[in-house]
Amino acid sequence: MIQGNDPGFYERVVQRIGWIIVALGLAGAIGTAIWKGVSSGFAFLIGAAISYASFRGWRYVVDALGPNPKKPNPGLYVLRLIAVLAGAWVIIKFLGLNLAAAALGLLVSGAAVVLEIIYELICAN
Repeated sequence: MIQGNDPGFYERVVQRIGWIIVALGLAGAIGTAIWKGVSSGFAFLIGAAISYASFRGWRYVVDALGPNPKKPNPGLYVLRLIAVLAGAWVIIKFLGLNLAAAALGLLVSGAAVVLEIIYELICAN
């Protein structure tokens, strides 16, 4: 059943996806740290954090396109994203962290969206 008439549906979905990203990021970081070492786990966590920031940014884009658009400052978002990416690059480059683990962390938001879709297919009323 499509939940189009429920005004809180979108907010609940976005909130669940955010929690799934956090859970996958932490679980992935812990698993990677156990499997490949602490530095790889930290690199995965950095990638997951960037993935979460990207998800939040896309949410602002969607909110700006909706029926009651919120007016986010796109320049501020771009500057924030550049700062996060630059910080992550510096941390990964100078600490010699595993680039592959960081790249896998970037996939966390996509996995969270897929898990939310599966949840909605299974648990939809």
